[in-house]
Amino acid sequence: MKLSIVLSTHAARFEAVTFKGDFEANVMRIASYGYDGVELAVRDPRLVNVEELETIIRQHNLKVPAIGTGQAWGEENLSFTSNDPAVRRAAIERVKSHIPLARRLGALVILGLIRGVTPPGQSHTQSMAYLVEALQECAAAAAIDGVRFALEPLNRYETDLIHTVEEGLRLIERVGAANFGLLLDTFHMNIEEPSLEESIRIAGKHIFHFHVADSNRWYPGAGHLDFVSILSALCETGYTGYVSGEFMPYPDADSSAQRALKHLRAVLNQVC
Repeated sequence: MKLSIVLSTHAARFEAVTFKGDFEANVMRIASYGYDGVELAVRDPRLVNVEELETIIRQHNLKVPAIGTGQAWGEENLSFTSNDPAVRRAAIERVKSHIPLARRLGALVILGLIRGVTPPGQSHTQSMAYLVEALQECAAAAAIDGVRFALEPLNRYETDLIHTVEEGLRLIERVGAANFGLLLDTFHMNIEEPSLEESIRIAGKHIFHFHVADSNRWYPGAGHLDFVSILSALCETGYTGYVSGEFMPYPDADSSAQRALKHLRAVLNQVC
């Protein structure tokens, strides 16, 4: 397994993005610390100079394992489950617009809060129906280009839709697309899963990507999560993708990135 960390291509309000601001400077810093990759948080691919972005990343010998889409919800309130059909359509088209960038970079596309929440007056059943419909359309479009989508179960305080691995697996069955799987995040799992390790084993081959943050959403090693046990379980599944840091930039971005890398390298050297 290799290690990456989240970097936003543009300014963002979402706090659990370790690096924001000067893109080239941040890529250089991330590479200098020893990361293997950089996970990109991209609100709108139209705002990205793809050639320039790709050149910078290649110059620093980094890979892009995944592209996050959540800022479209956080900054624009786009969601798959809105009660406004125009908003739902805009969310679907926005996610589909990530496919060419993902194909070019060899990345998968993350579906987090762009699923939205159930709005007042709408049933949970209806929200799930909208979600399945949107996912099926996006997955079909991405399959043509060999791009995968990974939906992230999120904790109950952020959405009412898909909190656990069990719910995620049921959703995978409903969507019925081979290029649709799960992104597991240790911060959310610590809130929702009875056992992180058992849920990881149950998810198995459906784990397409993996996020790490400690129990307090600081860098791994700053809270009480047992990453030796957690990453041992991940290794047991045969997962060979990236372990990607998505945590608060505390005490600051550089310190948190370096401390996370040191902790995770030590754990992976021990368990894999």
